[in-house]
Amino acid sequence: MRSFTVGRAFGIPIKLDLTFLLILPVFAWLIGSQVGLWVDNLNLFLDPSLSSETLTEGNLEWILGAVAAVGLFVGVVLHELGHSLVAMRYGFPIESITLWIFGGIAQLTDQPEDWREELLIAIAGPAVSIALGVVSYLAVLVTPGEFSTVRFLFGYLALMNFTLAAFNLLPGFPMDGGRVLRALLARNRGFSDATKTAAEVGKLFAILLGLVGLFGGNLILIGIAFFIYIGATSEAQQTVMNAAFRDVRVRDVMTGVDDLRTVEPDTSVADLMETMFRQRHTGYPVVENGELVGMVTLEDAREVPEVERDAYTVEDVMSTDLKTIPASDDAMSAFERIQEHGIGRLLVIDADGDLAGLISRTDLMTAFDIIQKSGRADRITPSDQPVTEREQPSQ
Repeated sequence: MRSFTVGRAFGIPIKLDLTFLLILPVFAWLIGSQVGLWVDNLNLFLDPSLSSETLTEGNLEWILGAVAAVGLFVGVVLHELGHSLVAMRYGFPIESITLWIFGGIAQLTDQPEDWREELLIAIAGPAVSIALGVVSYLAVLVTPGEFSTVRFLFGYLALMNFTLAAFNLLPGFPMDGGRVLRALLARNRGFSDATKTAAEVGKLFAILLGLVGLFGGNLILIGIAFFIYIGATSEAQQTVMNAAFRDVRVRDVMTGVDDLRTVEPDTSVADLMETMFRQRHTGYPVVENGELVGMVTLEDAREVPEVERDAYTVEDVMSTDLKTIPASDDAMSAFERIQEHGIGRLLVIDADGDLAGLISRTDLMTAFDIIQKSGRADRITPSDQPVTEREQPSQ
């Protein structure tokens, strides 16, 4: 969902996802409605000598719930900053830290493949949470007994930060514990193989967590389990593709300009649709006098009503906001850019900025299949690649 920046820390944008604005009042309500239960737990584990009657007078419990919920998510931000600062120390810039419905995410621009670096980055977050828990507990000890609201808040934050650290260290890849597991596995095996194993453990953990949430009626646990399962599957696939495309460039996979089908801007939309049907292409570069001027897709053509397609030309519907990639870039960058923009293809340019070809999602997946089956990237040849795309219109 949409997110917006609310500040920066150490140069890192701190963002709030819209789902966070939905979950924050829910947490505030849950904490406030269970102040009595929290008092019993805090007295059991931390012994702050709190009284439920004192903390539930008037609307005090709702105020405590709101402050505690904000404090909890501040702790989540600091947890993610722990990861981020260590990652930056090893040269991995952080795009942002985003708070959302299931906590926080620090978005690294790249994935560390040295097991020591990943291990230290992974444990930095839980280490911060443990430190916050210790500081909060010490605050409980030094706060006078008459300030019961303060003792409650610090006690709650102490218990929750300890819980946050413990939960994150469970082997639910891509959670912190799963990343610690992958780092340890990567000491004596390949990074891709370590990722596959950690992902399988993470998916098993997600299934067990989901069952606990299902039988306990806990929707939050079910949501977290779903997120872990999807995240483990996605990152495992991403890592396998990264390994496969390690030495593959866009020029190795693309449809070259000599084999590329193009259309002219004065072509009617009706003729364009006929050409698409005949050649089974869903996207064409638009070229005028040898110059690239746009890109037209099946989706663009469909915006024109059928009875008016003879009256409209490609120039009327084409996109001039061209998504391009240099031929010298690695193939994985092309895949990531296609995913980022939600499109089916990228125009490829040469060192002079001229059209060099086109690379599609289908080209990339065909190349990936060849590499997986042959085990060698050098077996990708022009004859292996489709001259044009064979994509579904929705891509």
